[in-house]
Amino acid sequence: MSIRRACRVLEFDTSTYHYKSRRRDQAGIEARIKDICATRVRFGYRRVHVMLTREGWDINMKRTYRIYRDLGLQLRNKTPKRRVKAKLRDDRQPAVGPNDVWAMDFVHDQLATGKKIRVLTVVDTFSRYVPVLDPRFSYRAEDVVRTLERVCPKIGYPKTIRVDQGTEFVSRDLDLWAYAKGVRLDFSRPGKPTDNAYIEAFNGRFRAECLNAHWFLTLADAAEKLEDWRRYYNEVRPHGAIGHKVPISLINPDGATSPPS
Repeated sequence: MSIRRACRVLEFDTSTYHYKSRRRDQAGIEARIKDICATRVRFGYRRVHVMLTREGWDINMKRTYRIYRDLGLQLRNKTPKRRVKAKLRDDRQPAVGPNDVWAMDFVHDQLATGKKIRVLTVVDTFSRYVPVLDPRFSYRAEDVVRTLERVCPKIGYPKTIRVDQGTEFVSRDLDLWAYAKGVRLDFSRPGKPTDNAYIEAFNGRFRAECLNAHWFLTLADAAEKLEDWRRYYNEVRPHGAIGHKVPISLINPDGATSPPS
């Protein structure tokens, strides 16, 4: 029986029978998405799509999402136990340029031996640039000043630094340094972490993408790995809040790399 007659009997269009799919082979793009997600475990499909387009892949967002979903790579985010509308301070003005407002805090972790370390985290709220990630076994006020004085001459002094009410930040040493350098210390209200939401959000990403992904054998090993991640965060990682650009592009438009902390 001919194909035409068989299709007529089955009421099946012959053009459908002869149709050949024009869908491109997606084995290569699937492999690349797996590679990205294997090394950047906290990347969602939007940030994966930015990385693909940056590398020259001809793919739209919906196809990226479909492949990402079919590969079972969706992020599993914890559902908040409660929903509270945060009341933010209304006396603050948003940052209008680099080095306008920095946010600063501490993050705790430990070495493979179990010895605890503290990491001073600093982020520019306008560009999302991270000037320094400095791990130490313990931090005093003079250590904070020493770290800031090591970094600020390279990229400039901020106009304002947002900090909480920690003893290292309310100290006389930091107050004298800020007065001498013309820096305003903007303290959060006690029990109001949303007053410094930028650094809280950064600390969450920092823990998920760096601290939880590495073992630190020594303090020197931790410092080296944190510096590598800081450069990646500043020079490679796309940021949705700044149009999927990298922070260094807002600090150095000529494309210069971030200075060592």
